[in-house]
Amino acid sequence: MKYVSLPDSLIRPLPFYLAMEEYLAVKFDSREDMFFMWQVKPTVIFGRNQVIEREVNVDYCRSRGIAMYRRRSGGGCVYADMSNIMFSCVTTADDPVAVTFGRYTSRVAAMLCSLGLDASATSRNDILIGDRKVSGNAFYHKPGRSIVHGTMLYDTDMTNMSAAITPSRAKLEAKGVESVRARITTLREHTDMGLEQFKDYAREYMCDGDVALGVDDVAAIEKLAEPYFDPEWIYGRRRGTFTSRRLIDGVGEFQVQLSVGDRKITGLDLAGDFFLTGDMDSLIVNRLIGVDYDREAIEAAMADVNTSNVIHGLTTPQLINLLFENGTE
Repeated sequence: MKYVSLPDSLIRPLPFYLAMEEYLAVKFDSREDMFFMWQVKPTVIFGRNQVIEREVNVDYCRSRGIAMYRRRSGGGCVYADMSNIMFSCVTTADDPVAVTFGRYTSRVAAMLCSLGLDASATSRNDILIGDRKVSGNAFYHKPGRSIVHGTMLYDTDMTNMSAAITPSRAKLEAKGVESVRARITTLREHTDMGLEQFKDYAREYMCDGDVALGVDDVAAIEKLAEPYFDPEWIYGRRRGTFTSRRLIDGVGEFQVQLSVGDRKITGLDLAGDFFLTGDMDSLIVNRLIGVDYDREAIEAAMADVNTSNVIHGLTTPQLINLLFENGTE
């Protein structure tokens, strides 16, 4: 794995680093995995399919100058600041799920273990020290490349973190905790290693070489980052009342907005912190628009789709249950 460095030490807005991942995935057609670390001023970043009003305390963030951005990967909402380190990995692996839930998270956990910490990777996307989360990860897939990124909580402003993010009661109850703070930990609680010292150690452990970007690369990345600043991308177009909201163990939380007219599905929106491994619009949403709103018709429309290849871990029966208010898993 090669470490990617920038030509300067400027602190940039979060969209720059998301665009940098995309840039590396397209520009460097190599079998080498690529890795870099970055930090941002106080920022909340939420998943591709999440509804900002349900996950973020927008008023709090605005009043305290905390930036809010949507990423292209699935997963949940996180808070980052200059005491927190973000990891990004661009890989040529064909199976993004195996990369995220296997090789990559295991490698990061092993790096923490090498420091004498009781670290482990979970079956979904977290890395724990003991039974508390120190890192959360998300991914998305591009043709021939996969992008994995996540937090590494060295330290953080716990007041901002707790107030800026508003996870659902269902998610907290499922984890058996009462607050964001109760389920996380920081590296600073477990090691005397300073932040910069830890970054140097992580770079040496994870990488065996370097790739240096130049000023032309930076300009191209800045151009690629522009769509992330679009208010329509950040806030989305979702409006109205969701017909159901559910947490499916091992898959994620779902909010379903469904419109039916003349017994046919006229509108469908699936939001949540689940992980996308395929094109949800073409393989699920678009093929269900216009279909009769009954189980047999929906089953027939989805018969040739492996739903778990679109939304990681979700079965077609579970998807159909989500579309019916009284459905059960």
